[in-house]
Amino acid sequence: MPVNADKPHLWKPDIALSVDFYNNWFMLFAPKAYRDTRIVTTQQVKSALAETANLSNITSALLRQHPEVLPILRMAAAPPIARDRLIGLAGVSPNLVKNMEEKQRIPPRADIATLDAELTKISQIIARLLDKDIFPWLESGHQPTDK
Repeated sequence: MPVNADKPHLWKPDIALSVDFYNNWFMLFAPKAYRDTRIVTTQQVKSALAETANLSNITSALLRQHPEVLPILRMAAAPPIARDRLIGLAGVSPNLVKNMEEKQRIPPRADIATLDAELTKISQIIARLLDKDIFPWLESGHQPTDK
């Protein structure tokens, strides 16, 4: 039997203590964790923009060569696309998407014809849902500026 399951009179102090522990952890460690993650993510976004020619070249060939860009592309959509939502919208193998995102690779034993078809579906969904408000050059056809 769990320790306090039969002692509801102890729950409020336990909850308060748990909240205090979490709040202390948050104040001590979360800001650094956030900054560290932001640095890594910023570099990933810069790389994804460079590899996709500022999101204007999202093709099956690109995804095959740079599977690591997929999480960035999902977040560049409006609205951002959850991994499972992308799998469902594109009608592709969960194994493909999970390999691309978790292992930054194409599944090693993937059938080439099936792979190309699935990567094409993914690229079409992403291209269709890219956030044109954040990336206005995708509609205007102009090159993006620093602004």
